[in-house]
Amino acid sequence: MAVLTIKDLHVSVEGKEILKGVNLEVKGGEIHAIMGPNGTGKSTLSSAIMGHPKYEVTKGSITLDGQDVLEMEVDERARAGLFLAMQYPSEISGVTNADFLRAAINARLGEGNEISLMKFIRKLDEKMEFLEMNSDMAHRYLNEGFSGGEKKRNEILQLMMLEPKIAILDEIDSGLDIDALKIVSKGVNEMRSSDFGCLIITHYQRLLNYITPDYVHVMMQGRIVKSGGPELAQRLEAEGYDWIKKELGIEEETVEQEA
Repeated sequence: MAVLTIKDLHVSVEGKEILKGVNLEVKGGEIHAIMGPNGTGKSTLSSAIMGHPKYEVTKGSITLDGQDVLEMEVDERARAGLFLAMQYPSEISGVTNADFLRAAINARLGEGNEISLMKFIRKLDEKMEFLEMNSDMAHRYLNEGFSGGEKKRNEILQLMMLEPKIAILDEIDSGLDIDALKIVSKGVNEMRSSDFGCLIITHYQRLLNYITPDYVHVMMQGRIVKSGGPELAQRLEAEGYDWIKKELGIEEETVEQEA
């Protein structure tokens, strides 16, 4: 069972401290949701986990199955089993979806263990059909000319093809209509198993109507200040964040908007 452990994580961007002591553990078989006002460090957390060079870890640790993630390069983190579905997926001209996915799978499997072409095609066809994606998307350049919904669906296709240990979904529901939201959620739910853990960063309860989290965490001022079950997200949707600020004596946000 995979375990991602984050202890007392402090992260700065261009000299400004954004994360101020995050503690979190995500195990295989668990889905965690992080919610919170804008600018509180949610996307900074996902970028720091994956090793974006803009985000400097100044204190604390991140481990995956006991291995020091902070000592790994970005590609090593991916090969170790971490996956990030980004809020704004990149476009890569000249590289087809299929070529990108096969190269990514083979990079994770390692030399001498590459997936056969026929097995890859069967798996790709199966996952694309499950996600109700047009078959021609496999041969289009990665995210080039894709609508917002197609890009997000494509991120879930990558998730299902790569089968990571721990996935981080950063606002995967942003800009989705209800039909696309249901399909994206269906893909995440299909992945649920003891071998797969997931961290969902979202602003809205609506996604959690389709992907029921085991744990919901509220982030404010660069820390996780409250945790609970799905009912916590429902209360946030109904009442906003003011009740948490009053309950915990938290003043207005002082963390600047994340880049």
